[in-house]
Amino acid sequence: MNKPAWRRLLALLFAFTMVAAACGGGDEDGTEAGSDEGGSDTTEAMEDEDEAMEDDGETGGAVDEDAAADALEDAADEEASTEAAAGSLDELEAIWAEERQVIIDNLNSGEFGLGDDGVLVGPGGFTLDTNSCPGDWDNLEGITDSSILIGHTTAQSGALAAYGNIGVGEEIYFNWKNENGGVGGREVSMIIKDDAYVATQTQELVAELLQSDKPFAIQTLGSPNTFAVYNELNDECVPQPLVFTGHQAWGDPVGHPWTTGMQMSYATEALLWGSYIEQNFPDGGVTVAALVMDNDFGLAYKQGFEEFAEASDIIDEVEFVLHDPAAATLTNEFTTLAAANPNVFISMTAGNPCLLAVQEAARSGLTENADELFAPSVCKAIEAYMAPAGDAANDWLIFGGGVKDNSDPQYSDDPWIAFVNETIEAAGQDPAISLFGTGFGQAWTFDQALQIASELDGGLSRTNFILALRGMTSMTHPNNIDGIGFGMNGNEDAYFIEGSDLSRFDAGAQTWNQEGGIIDLSGQSPNCPWVAGEGC
Repeated sequence: MNKPAWRRLLALLFAFTMVAAACGGGDEDGTEAGSDEGGSDTTEAMEDEDEAMEDDGETGGAVDEDAAADALEDAADEEASTEAAAGSLDELEAIWAEERQVIIDNLNSGEFGLGDDGVLVGPGGFTLDTNSCPGDWDNLEGITDSSILIGHTTAQSGALAAYGNIGVGEEIYFNWKNENGGVGGREVSMIIKDDAYVATQTQELVAELLQSDKPFAIQTLGSPNTFAVYNELNDECVPQPLVFTGHQAWGDPVGHPWTTGMQMSYATEALLWGSYIEQNFPDGGVTVAALVMDNDFGLAYKQGFEEFAEASDIIDEVEFVLHDPAAATLTNEFTTLAAANPNVFISMTAGNPCLLAVQEAARSGLTENADELFAPSVCKAIEAYMAPAGDAANDWLIFGGGVKDNSDPQYSDDPWIAFVNETIEAAGQDPAISLFGTGFGQAWTFDQALQIASELDGGLSRTNFILALRGMTSMTHPNNIDGIGFGMNGNEDAYFIEGSDLSRFDAGAQTWNQEGGIIDLSGQSPNCPWVAGEGC
């Protein structure tokens, strides 16, 4: 493995994450695809890009380069497993109950909780001082003896309107939950507001929620949108849990204790791409071609990979071709990409261009000539991006973040996926739309944290909810492939998911076949105290 390339890449992840701060958009898996609504933070970040690239320190949100490489190598030597954690939903419920009880017992041990001094103490050195909260702050706001109110801003209109399906999936889950007793007898209701994926509208809607609706917690979708309000929500001491974006800045339990993410960070995915090339093309002389969506999301990938390639002894040349996010075809772009005669092709795009990339790669001859073709994690949804491409999708690789696609037939007998699909269908929606399933995965985590918080000393409150999230050290998440670790531990581990699968698409069976074992990086991502213009 080329060590200098890894060190250079880690240094450059500062610049990578700055641009990613304005990333947005998404696909059927609920991850991000780009937005032009980056705001002033993005402008400042890009102006300071060169200065950040000179930093040789450890990058928050990205594991150590040797750890990433070793985990990928170890996983390649293991057998893949698609077995479910349990054979029935009842068995899963029993597992979760046991895991919750361990967490509850730990958090109720007398070491943790909100003290008379107003300071919340949690595991892993986590503390939160409520004395800095506004004078009219209410720890019980948004909850009554019979209800819990959650606010959610998302895109329900505009080019990224498909994102609204995540919130719909959450709402379907909580409706089912309410029909089955709710959370400790309380019904969970959601107020979903359309920000059209425009950060300034997110600000307006969050202000409206805070002033009028006064929910218990507020979820946001997209990096620019989350950045636009996360300072305010932390200042207001309002939980901003499980935000729908993979930016590593959400791993900041000290500076932003009220905000948490959930999915694998984009920085980790970039490291895994690089590690794969270093390990699988040891003789060097590699030519890489990359299709890049011409917005903040695509350019962030381009920037990080370009600098990695410049420092690599393995990669000789990279051909980057940018495309308009709204392009109806990619024929011209792939004429250029195919002419580079690459050994490896990487699709750095999202949304409908995920499908177009697979189709045009085949039509241009690139698929036949390249040794490996990578789709980004945001292109995992089978029904949306792989199935319509037919045989052209065969053999594409992906670091999928360890998440199950509820439309993948290999999981049809999985008790959780069966429950998800049946419940979505019963609600009159199409379970083939993976974003509904993504919403179920988010809502499950929210539900577990609410249940834990309800059993802590003092009962359900905002501080106990944050304590439950930060202290959810280990649970079996049903929406993740078996073996993907899921948990946080205060200031010591601020990322729920840090591992991934490496999977290859089988067009005949319409499924992602996992290659090797799980790439396990649990607990290895340093925190990310984000500073605009500087990064972590």
